[in-house]
Amino acid sequence: MRGPHNIWRLIRTGTTFERTGAMQIILDKLDLPPLLKFTIRFIGKPFKLLGLKGDTQFPPIVRALTALGPAYIKFGQILSTRPDLVGAELAKQLSVLQESLPPFSRDLALLEIERDLEISTNEVFENISEPIAAASIAQVHKAVLKSTGQTVAIKVLRPGIEKAFRKDIDAFYLAANIIELLSPKSRRLRPLEVIEHFDSVVQGELDLRLEASAASEFSANTKGDAFLCIPNIHWETSGRRVMTLDWIDGIPLADLEALKNSKTDMEELSTRILSMFLRHALRDGFFHGDMHQGNLKLNSKGELVIFDFGIMGRIDEYTRRVYAEILMGFIKKDYKRVAEVHFEAGYISSDQDVDLFAQALRSVGEPIFGQNAENISMAKLLSHLFDVTERFGMETRTELILLQRTMVVVEGVSRSLNPTSLDIWEAARPEVESYIKNNLGPKALVRDFIKTAQTLSHFGPKLPSLLEHLLTSDIKNKTNHKKNSVKSKLTWALIGSASTTLIIIILNHF
Repeated sequence: MRGPHNIWRLIRTGTTFERTGAMQIILDKLDLPPLLKFTIRFIGKPFKLLGLKGDTQFPPIVRALTALGPAYIKFGQILSTRPDLVGAELAKQLSVLQESLPPFSRDLALLEIERDLEISTNEVFENISEPIAAASIAQVHKAVLKSTGQTVAIKVLRPGIEKAFRKDIDAFYLAANIIELLSPKSRRLRPLEVIEHFDSVVQGELDLRLEASAASEFSANTKGDAFLCIPNIHWETSGRRVMTLDWIDGIPLADLEALKNSKTDMEELSTRILSMFLRHALRDGFFHGDMHQGNLKLNSKGELVIFDFGIMGRIDEYTRRVYAEILMGFIKKDYKRVAEVHFEAGYISSDQDVDLFAQALRSVGEPIFGQNAENISMAKLLSHLFDVTERFGMETRTELILLQRTMVVVEGVSRSLNPTSLDIWEAARPEVESYIKNNLGPKALVRDFIKTAQTLSHFGPKLPSLLEHLLTSDIKNKTNHKKNSVKSKLTWALIGSASTTLIIIILNHF
């Protein structure tokens, strides 16, 4: 439940970071005035015993995040893919959040399976293992289906996870409200809408039936994609809190040493991951929204195995075209076009100067062209981009939040595989050019017209009744205003009839 009582949750967050020693690490990395840093520590130290102690086997920040709960763990998972932002040492520490969290007992997992599926595990499965991997929301067991002898993975939600996540999200809502109240400048970023968006995403992740459906749809969309493997879902042994899917062996992408020992072409793999993500986002409008190393493997065929479909993103056709044009503009260094696209899409108010915005975008793009990943400071780049968008009053686009966040995660994964020679723009170019060729050229114009025509043609059978209704209304209403109104409507109805006839002819031609 949202409300002021969640202030305690926020206080507990700050004191937990202080008690675990994470606060000092964070303050050292933040560019804050010395006096402000001193004030934060001075206020926090006397109350640190109010914080959670956490598991002392973990380093400070991991210890704090795991103690605070699943929403915080999710945040740490994202940071673990960005060594350029948090440093290589901290990124390595945070990587433990991907798959190495403390599991709950096998016996408790069996009870959850039987309760959710209303079956006896002994009758359906055999050789159910101890937990193979444990993450913030669920854990996985390896087993064999008695009916087929096939090896499968059984994903089981943590007991009580729904309530725990609700508590975290409610505190985030309060924090967003406080931020909007105390910092009017932050309102353009719409923090409350951002939390609402992620709340809806998380709710989908807590229902494994939706995850199974997402995996099935993603598999259908990517069926023809080379070097990609998606596990099949076993619907008969899946439910709200349990999901069964094919077990696929492979090398986790977090195990860089094993990948190198297998003679994997790290440069090719890093580029492939970036290209694949853009292909799914642009071509399908449906993409994996949690592509960190813990959800990726490389199998013996050299295929990229993707699993954990709890967080998926969708973007409509119009937004995809805008996104592609912006990317292509950066790739071609056509900053004027990038600026124009922002204005055309309504991302920037029309009272702003398009040329000045283009100039500002140039200051973002130029420093990173021709540079490899090793020489690009994404921390500085993102800080500069934020300054630019703030100056021109660009509001946060909630429909793009997950896309932007996932792009950052995917880039981080690619960087970990190829930290010295990854060229982000060149990796993106083929997919963006392909999408633009197929969706922004003459063929796309014809295809859009056909779609529009097909939609309008559905109204053809309704035109006679519409005309009759308008004529009847004209008889009942004798005022000049009504007469003029009906004449206007009748004119448009006749035009619509003629248009529908033309549309039908065109459709028959195609």
